[in-house]
Amino acid sequence: MVITFNELRRIKDRLPSGSSQRIAEELGIDVATVRNYFGGKHYDAVGSIGIHIEKGPDGGVVTLDDTAILDAAMRILNVATVN
Repeated sequence: MVITFNELRRIKDRLPSGSSQRIAEELGIDVATVRNYFGGKHYDAVGSIGIHIEKGPDGGVVTLDDTAILDAAMRILNVATVN
């Protein structure tokens, strides 16, 4: 999947507090890995995050090898907007 970096950050910014931890627990990965997926720079993260960033307009283009973290974030946002 391809998305702009700024759109990925907008999704992250809309997530309720504690969502990174919730996603990490759901997927069985380190919370720093989730934060890095959304543009963080937590170098102590365990595991690969599967994103590739190419600089350009709107923050550049991000190619996501695996959308599991993004999918989990979107589920959280969908629940938050329903409630």
